[in-house]
Amino acid sequence: MDATLSPPQARAELDDATKRTIVFGVLLAMLLAALDQTIVATALPTIGRDLGDLQNLSWIVTAYLLSSTAVTPLYGKVSDIYGRRTTLLTAIGIFILGSIACALAPSMLALIIARFVQGLGGGGLISLAHTIIGDAMSPKERARYMGYFGAVFALSSMAGPVLGGVLSQAFHWSLIFWINIPLGLLAFAMTANALRKLPRHERPHRIDAIGALLLVLASVLLLLALSWGGVTYAWDSPTILGIIAASIVAWVLFVIRLLTAPEPFLPLGVLGDKVVAYATLAGFFGIGTMVGLSIYLPLFFQSVLHLTAGASGVALIPLSICTVIGAQFSGRVMARVEHYKRTPLIGLGVAAVTTGILAVVSHSASLIEIEVLLSIIGLGLGTLFPVTIVAVQNAVPPHHMGSATATVNFMRSLGSAIIVATFGAIFLGGVGAIAGASGTSVEEKIASATAAGVSLGGAFSGVFTAAAIGILAAFVLLLLMEQRPIRGQAPATSSALEL
Repeated sequence: MDATLSPPQARAELDDATKRTIVFGVLLAMLLAALDQTIVATALPTIGRDLGDLQNLSWIVTAYLLSSTAVTPLYGKVSDIYGRRTTLLTAIGIFILGSIACALAPSMLALIIARFVQGLGGGGLISLAHTIIGDAMSPKERARYMGYFGAVFALSSMAGPVLGGVLSQAFHWSLIFWINIPLGLLAFAMTANALRKLPRHERPHRIDAIGALLLVLASVLLLLALSWGGVTYAWDSPTILGIIAASIVAWVLFVIRLLTAPEPFLPLGVLGDKVVAYATLAGFFGIGTMVGLSIYLPLFFQSVLHLTAGASGVALIPLSICTVIGAQFSGRVMARVEHYKRTPLIGLGVAAVTTGILAVVSHSASLIEIEVLLSIIGLGLGTLFPVTIVAVQNAVPPHHMGSATATVNFMRSLGSAIIVATFGAIFLGGVGAIAGASGTSVEEKIASATAAGVSLGGAFSGVFTAAAIGILAAFVLLLLMEQRPIRGQAPATSSALEL
């Protein structure tokens, strides 16, 4: 075994009151970031009209996505060097400052810049929350808490769009940013003192500035291509091809830097570990597919089942709630059993088959039948969430936990962006030959096909088929992941294929 993956240091036991304060504080910090990804969507038309700029609305979302995703690995490394408390409080502070700037923005350009700043803080909140739970809890304990993280995302996905629409229409769109201030200050106050009691695992490190810059550059370029491709520019346009080429060059240079730097930005011993590698890739496909479904299902409900926008949001609730239930169940089972891979493998297998069924019957099934299928898919996908994070944290020493956890979250975000773009390309390709489905973007295709009375069920079948393949990929990667005993459990076999 690599020296960097030596057994972790003994954990200082925290009292229950401190643990509860830490958990509530970091969940609140995570809610800030998760809610800000969903609350803006329904307020966009109001913001565009008020600022007199409807053309650049998409950049309000894109700017946040670019900065938050790109800096996620950086937060993990910094927290390994300077400590979780300092890094989390810094992230909360940046997020609050960005929120104030968003609320006061006098123009669209100012709002886009403020959203970029807000994302610089938001990018650390989710991965640091996972890491801090890893510091505060034993591996067996943290498996139980991972389900609460899923609940936060489910709450944000359900409440965010509703809250954004109500605040922007009944009051003023700036309130969707002002509400971050009291929530952020509460999270800051709750964690500032409690995190002083966390066990400290910092070691002398150097930040590989060149490696960090290359990773950020490669990520931003790739996300730009995925955001613009098929929407602002055609996929085969010189602009998109040039950005993709530049991103490939940056990724190659980043890999070379990892292999040659005295202390690479992401430790090679961690990246090469079989648990970290396979769990991270399983999350890439599993969580990415989940995000892709949550984006395309409302479009399916509206264009195929002819639900209203509000009703389509309600129709997505069973998927979200069942995902949380699956995560809660898997986390609790993981804390109690030796062969913890069995639960997510069964869940992913069932989810993959069910998604395949959805692809076949989606154009003819009733809403009730669709909801039953989505509930089963949510239960299955949810079982993956806690296992990937806890398995990775269990595999690395505490002084690398921040980097490892941030890498998992970074790949989840990157996977979401790539898979959403892939679903978009499949959908556009599926409707390309349909009469009456003109336009270049997904929204334009749906609008024109709906106006012409053309059914898009077949195009969505292609998206659901791709989703089934994505879930199957997560299943295979989790199957290949080495199953190491969770610390505090009896030794288990280390065979990757042992179930």
